[in-house]
Amino acid sequence: MSGMMITDELKYIEQRFNIELGHLPPAIKQSALEYYPQFEKEVRKRAAEMAQYYELFYCLEQSIRKLITETMEESSGADWWENKVPQQIRENVRRLIKDEIDNGITQRSERAIDYTTFDELGVIISSNWELFEPVLTSQLAVQRIIKSLNLLRGPIAHCCPMSEDWRWPLRIGSV
Repeated sequence: MSGMMITDELKYIEQRFNIELGHLPPAIKQSALEYYPQFEKEVRKRAAEMAQYYELFYCLEQSIRKLITETMEESSGADWWENKVPQQIRENVRRLIKDEIDNGITQRSERAIDYTTFDELGVIISSNWELFEPVLTSQLAVQRIIKSLNLLRGPIAHCCPMSEDWRWPLRIGSV
């Protein structure tokens, strides 16, 4: 009886703190792709391999957006988007939002920055370099990195496998 009570308490702790204590054998996790037998096994395998790169870029892009938002709000206040973002980017974002609304699609976000492309994030940083310089140090390096990452992002965003020479800068776990 006491063993069951301990197990229940451990389950409660795992749920409360969103951790895995390892007191139970791990459940076998099946990939969602395994449920789609109509796709060739090799295609499913490549998709699973590419998923890690999508996840990395998702995190990276969200981190860049957070850096921009926090830096701009701190220096320019809540209306930074209208006052500090180049007009062309604001127009592109307005067009994307309007397209979603006109097509009856639920808006992806209430934040305009979530509609920007990777390149546009780089332009926002460059256009406000004096605010980012204390953190990012070299504008040329930032521009080159954004350009390289945008090239690397292409195969991920367009469902193409990445060749080995494209994978090396993104080695998961090697950073």
